[in-house]
Amino acid sequence: MMKRMFDIVVAAAALVVLFPLLVLSALLIKLDSPGPIFFKQERIGRNFRPFWIYKFRTMAQDAPARGGLVTIGEDARVTRVGRLLRKSKIDEIPQLTNILRGDMTLVGPRPEVRQYVELFRRDYEEILQVRPGLTDLASLKYRDEAALLGKAANPEDEYRTRVLPDKIRLAKDYLRRSSFLFDLGLILKTLFKLFDYRMSS
Repeated sequence: MMKRMFDIVVAAAALVVLFPLLVLSALLIKLDSPGPIFFKQERIGRNFRPFWIYKFRTMAQDAPARGGLVTIGEDARVTRVGRLLRKSKIDEIPQLTNILRGDMTLVGPRPEVRQYVELFRRDYEEILQVRPGLTDLASLKYRDEAALLGKAANPEDEYRTRVLPDKIRLAKDYLRRSSFLFDLGLILKTLFKLFDYRMSS
């Protein structure tokens, strides 16, 4: 109960504080390329309940027809504004609405698409006992996942056979260590990485 109340208070406050940034981001997306402001995709949530995850759109409107599920390196499908939004993680901010709706939590295993959940269903039977999160151990470790996959000969195979199994391991590690203080520590580490990116850009 305390975790849920903390989620609601922080997500609502963040949306209010970040509202000008959200408006600016939406305007830049519309000016940069044709298509909707938001990207939505089905993800699998707690107890295998599907939900729509929301992000700012960072790819061209026809991106699904031009590539696979994973984004790699200097992916040509990513727009100019999209690159900035991805690097700064601003594209993830709309997921605060998913948190308010109860689909997600601030800290928890990142939600995956149905295809990968079914591929590792037995693992996700354990992982999806909790709500998926905005950040977690894997988010910190794979901060530059697209660049990492861009170096692979077969990015989707690399994600399916190496990256995703490691994310699953980290998700199970989170479940074992989960507590309010541990969550708070992950939130602070996430904010530090975001701030460190902006200072180095």
